[in-house]
Amino acid sequence: MSTQACVVWGQDFTRYDFGVGHPMAPLRIDLTARLARSLGVLDDVEVIDPGVADDETLLTVHDPAYVRRVEQLAADPSLADTTFGIGTDDVPAFAGMHEASARIVAGTLAVTQRVWRGEAEHGVNFTGGMHHAMRDRASGFCIYNDIAVAIQWLLDQGVERVAYVDVDVHHGDGVQEIFYDDPRVLTCSVHESGRTLFPGTGWPADTGGPAAEGSAVNVALPPGVRDSPWLRAISSAIIPVVRAFQPQVLITQHGCDTHEADPLSNMALSLDAQRHAMVLMHRLSHEVSEGRWISLGGGGYDLVGVVPRAWTHLTAIAAHAPVDPATSVPQEYAEHVLQVAGSEPPRTMGDLPAGELPIWVQPWSMGYNPHSDVDRAIMATREAVFPAHGLDVWVD
Repeated sequence: MSTQACVVWGQDFTRYDFGVGHPMAPLRIDLTARLARSLGVLDDVEVIDPGVADDETLLTVHDPAYVRRVEQLAADPSLADTTFGIGTDDVPAFAGMHEASARIVAGTLAVTQRVWRGEAEHGVNFTGGMHHAMRDRASGFCIYNDIAVAIQWLLDQGVERVAYVDVDVHHGDGVQEIFYDDPRVLTCSVHESGRTLFPGTGWPADTGGPAAEGSAVNVALPPGVRDSPWLRAISSAIIPVVRAFQPQVLITQHGCDTHEADPLSNMALSLDAQRHAMVLMHRLSHEVSEGRWISLGGGGYDLVGVVPRAWTHLTAIAAHAPVDPATSVPQEYAEHVLQVAGSEPPRTMGDLPAGELPIWVQPWSMGYNPHSDVDRAIMATREAVFPAHGLDVWVD
């Protein structure tokens, strides 16, 4: 019998720890699991603690020399010299880094396998979403690319079409690069423009390699974008292409660093807009891939105010038990956060007053506004990639 959703969690995931002061503190996922449990979100899902991915699994995506180097540094971090991207401020070496990173891979692979085999309809790994890791180097807080390993496993099973949608504030460069010339994989990313934010990639003209034209979709948004225009970009530039591609599996990355309170980016979203995007992706999976949906975490550096609420919503949506944004944060959870973090979390599971929900999103059918920076970004993407899928640039 299949379960509605399987969710990755175990306390060992907090061992992915770059040290004191690093933005990607493991507290963010510990609090996510605690909040989800406090609200009963984990009561009716299968919780998976999968162990550590072996080298054979990692080598389906990563170069042998790179994996060997990560293993060496896991045993002796003092050897780090920035070779392979490790030893930088973004990716400092730490003891046990190989095992901690491979555990994340095992988590994403486990839920992907369950979903593909029909053992679960949806899979969630909020510890995953390491979209910057390349075949041969670490980048942007990411060591092993759990997303790419999962996609490669699906391809090795004979899956013909996998769609990946990334709504993190940063471009999903690692996943795109690994599959850039593979027509079986559609990679879509909505992100703050590389002109103002790391990693400086993800342009509308990047539409796939010679053998896979139209397989990469990039929407590069200006800084400061708010809820409705951001959701318009997803609805008008990404969803039509995914529908045309008709994937057998949908994988989505929900980095919540697009939030207005995130310290590492320049977007201005509410938690409610992020939740809205999760709902859109969930509905899309039921429309195009028979509900086969794997959803992942990613970036997000407001450790107390944003990340736990965002990924608790993601887990609840996958469990078909969504949490109302007006729901109060449990008192025992709030007391714990105050004790461990020295600050109180928000009082409710949403940011916006009830009168401002639901968020209205202008459909593309209402017309293109050339005076809007966001609309110009959307149009640049539509012009670059829609023709490859037989879609009309002007009309949905």
